[in-house]
Amino acid sequence: MKNFLTAAMILGAATFAKAQQEISYEVSFPNVVHHEAEISMTIPNVPSSRPLKVRFSRSSPGRYATHEFGKNVYNLKAFDANGKAIAVKQPAGDVYEIPQTKGKIKITYTVFGNWIDGTYAGFDEAHAHLNIPAVFAFPVGLDARPRTVKFSFNQQKDWKVATQLKPLGNGIYYAKNLQYFMDSPIEIAASKAASWEVKSADGKTQTIHLIAHSDDDEVTVFNYASMLKKVVAEQQAIWGELPAFDYGHYYFLHCVHPTYAGDGMEHRNSTVIVQRTPKIAGNESNLLGTFSHEFFHSWNVERLRPKTLEPFNFTQANISDELWLAEGFTQYYGNLVLKRAGFRTLDNISRTFNGLVNAVTNSPGAKNFSPIQASRYAVFADAGVAVDETNQQNIFTSYYTYGAAVALALDLRLRIDYNLTLDDYMRALWKAYGKTEIPYTIPDLQKVLATLTKNPVFAANFFKNYVYSTKKEDYAALLLKAGLLLRKEAAGKAYSGIRLRDRDGKATASATLTGTPAYNAGIDSDDVILKADGTAISSAKDFEMVTAKHQPGETIELVFNRKGSEKTTKLTFVENPQLELIPIENTGGTLTPQMKAFRDKWLESAIK
Repeated sequence: MKNFLTAAMILGAATFAKAQQEISYEVSFPNVVHHEAEISMTIPNVPSSRPLKVRFSRSSPGRYATHEFGKNVYNLKAFDANGKAIAVKQPAGDVYEIPQTKGKIKITYTVFGNWIDGTYAGFDEAHAHLNIPAVFAFPVGLDARPRTVKFSFNQQKDWKVATQLKPLGNGIYYAKNLQYFMDSPIEIAASKAASWEVKSADGKTQTIHLIAHSDDDEVTVFNYASMLKKVVAEQQAIWGELPAFDYGHYYFLHCVHPTYAGDGMEHRNSTVIVQRTPKIAGNESNLLGTFSHEFFHSWNVERLRPKTLEPFNFTQANISDELWLAEGFTQYYGNLVLKRAGFRTLDNISRTFNGLVNAVTNSPGAKNFSPIQASRYAVFADAGVAVDETNQQNIFTSYYTYGAAVALALDLRLRIDYNLTLDDYMRALWKAYGKTEIPYTIPDLQKVLATLTKNPVFAANFFKNYVYSTKKEDYAALLLKAGLLLRKEAAGKAYSGIRLRDRDGKATASATLTGTPAYNAGIDSDDVILKADGTAISSAKDFEMVTAKHQPGETIELVFNRKGSEKTTKLTFVENPQLELIPIENTGGTLTPQMKAFRDKWLESAIK
């Protein structure tokens, strides 16, 4: 009994000590019709050795560019333990300083939110959609302290809270520190839910939840969850096991409405998926792609994580060299899983792979910049906001697409040369760096490939050529092994590279791509094409008709208007570089038994 009492006293003292350190938030929505939320933050035991700095985030987990969340905050005030107002300074737009600190400090403020996606926040009569960095201030230097948050929505009787935060009861939710708190989105609505249990190879059972805020009935949500089960099962087969979700639960937080911004954003034990359709019903298959992509992130990027993203910096954007794998390989598998689960046809997946190959073969960004360089550009490209025009079309190929094309090439090379698969590689990475949660570097990725293939030379050359450099694999030869024929879409046809949009009866050029006839001829964005080969041009169709009369290598005269000045140039057509990927049997060719066996092993279900 004595030992029991001693243990109880120690536990009680620890619980009390933790409570003395917890930073607690309270949230209410008295003016939700005008998209406002009222926030209070109480910080106990504030260090008195220095002024207290409280700030708002400029970045958000899953995003790679900065976002100025502080712009939607106002009426910020500070109070001491007795409720007396304290003076507040504002040395920066998203930073506040309380010079007189001692004991407990309370901060209150109003936040405006009217943008429903995976990055920002939105409040209205229908729901409260909270991305934590867009809503909650945090004291600088106290990141290790636990957080609790409590919500008050008495006027919305049917609202329910859905979040990966740990429920403590009485409407209070808990995070062990700032990093986990900021990574925990919250959806409060009259949502519908469907849940199912999934057992891992070790026998551990965890629960997956679909929380749907949409204009659908419960049967639709239940049936959609049944589709998601297949996606989850195929992904589990790739990795060999589910991640160990904190608290044993994973949440799909799904918001559906045509007025929403749309997005998909991964988090450690949940994902926010916002889709711009009237409802789930009738759109199930089209909506699945985002779910497949985001759930794959539960392994790849949430636990199998680049060292460049650790720890996540909320004051600026983390620049990362590895997004071609973190996002690009996820993009590849997001589509492949849907084919394996039976939600995409062979023609569907062929078009997807064709898009990847076209992007890395024909885009200036992929020709002149490596996957690593594309990854670094994310600090500007990932939903970044700028008012000035950029040259992005010539210097950047999305690390999603670029990385997915690298994944496609590596998967096929492993299958052809080593009787291995990309699934094997992902499992090896998971074992070394994901399950162990040891942040990796690019040399670590190369080392695992060398060990898996037992060929360090192959691994070194693959990374040298296709990761650090701009070389491209022979996709035509690789894909033919699966009976997929890669060929010119318009062989022998003339191509100008001019992309025209019809505007007020004028054919106006979009920005031109480096290396195209249009670029070489000096055509630039917003030039208005007046004549082509002597023919008056007033629409994109007019120019297409002129192009159709010519062959690659022929030259025509272009007359165009640039900012009020008429100019003339010469344009020499080339052969259309666009590619198409078609199952060989659809071209009149023969799908051999070897091709079919290769294709089936690659594209059919991996569940054994």
